[in-house]
Amino acid sequence: MWDPGVNGHVTINRWQPMNRLVLISILIGLIGCSNPKESSLPEVTGLWKLHSMKIRNSETGVWSHYRGGMQGYLLYDGNQNMTIHLTDKDYEKTDLSFPNFTDTIPVEALKYLTKSYYYIGEYKILNDSIVQHTRISHSNPGDWGKVVKRHFTLKGDTLVITPTEQRLANLELSWVR
Repeated sequence: MWDPGVNGHVTINRWQPMNRLVLISILIGLIGCSNPKESSLPEVTGLWKLHSMKIRNSETGVWSHYRGGMQGYLLYDGNQNMTIHLTDKDYEKTDLSFPNFTDTIPVEALKYLTKSYYYIGEYKILNDSIVQHTRISHSNPGDWGKVVKRHFTLKGDTLVITPTEQRLANLELSWVR
């Protein structure tokens, strides 16, 4: 590009074409660094409410509500953190009353507390049908730190999850946004 310069002298502005070349090179590099595989993975981020938790009878193949019906929530925060909380249906509707953080609790109340299942962890979507949960804490101390994988399908606002472990393979959890 020609530039009239100072005192009417014509000079060549060599920086403008070079700046454009550098800018184009940076943009191409940034576009080339994006990971199309990550962006094509299903988006499970959000708060999910349990619609149904069913179990299939291994002999008859008939599905029924697990433990007569369950309720709960599943949260994937978008930053690889997750939590799940499952309880028996109407868990919160009880006349039992007991304080938190005490070692003097009636046996009946302790049994009732076992109807609440939860864990907090980190998640990673491994492919378009498997999510991995690394449990940080758990309602069962024996499950702290365990890594589990779950099959999932996402159709609109419905997320269906099934455990990969053989002993739990007859469970199906259906969640809605």
